[in-house]
Amino acid sequence: SMVMKVHFRMLNMYLQILKYFHSNRMKNTRIIQLKEREYKHMSKVIIFANQNGGVTKTSSAINLGIGLVREGKRVLLIDNDPQGSATMALGYTQPDELRLTLATIMERVINEEDFVLTEGIVCHEEGIDLLPGNIELSGVETTLVNIMSGETVLREYVNLIRDQYDYILIDCSPNLGMLTLNAMTCADYVIIPVQAAYLPVRGLELLLKTISRVKRKMNPNIEILGVLLSMIDERTNYGKEIIDLLYQSY
Repeated sequence: SMVMKVHFRMLNMYLQILKYFHSNRMKNTRIIQLKEREYKHMSKVIIFANQNGGVTKTSSAINLGIGLVREGKRVLLIDNDPQGSATMALGYTQPDELRLTLATIMERVINEEDFVLTEGIVCHEEGIDLLPGNIELSGVETTLVNIMSGETVLREYVNLIRDQYDYILIDCSPNLGMLTLNAMTCADYVIIPVQAAYLPVRGLELLLKTISRVKRKMNPNIEILGVLLSMIDERTNYGKEIIDLLYQSY
């Protein structure tokens, strides 16, 4: 398998997330009307966000996604990063050569063009579906800045396809630009992977403020599911201090 191995602590958190959703699956059942269709089944949209790079956003999203697939869930992973890290990690080593990607779909939504909902989605051998991302997303992000309601383009697409899946996971780029804002606007939950180091932990404040602003103005349903500490060595005093700092500050 080309999927990166997950640290035991991360795996434990994934299992806790599965138990959380299992215990709450019958609560707040709603029928939402989209494009004159009533969807009785609505997936949960979980994004992995942090403006810092190298904090295991991609590996966390992939491992949680495959874990959910092994629990019998239908899962779509959206690579919302121009670097295409999730796409490459799942074996598509040349994402910039792919003809149909998230950028293609977002451009068609922006231009109000017709398209097949499953267009661009590929099925990985592990059973998880992937909507790839590549460098073309950088151009799309520039376009999003200059159009009306540019922060809702991804939400429009997700709302059309979400009845096809139990979970939609979105791997965000390492910034708080328009692509990440689009992900937050359509998210039900945010998982925040954080490297166990002083500066990344302190940098959480800006991300939390952004999520709070999105909740107030664009997406009242968004909730923080948790902060996922990664690359931590609890054998050192430094590692223990970082854990204490995280609990004291957040």
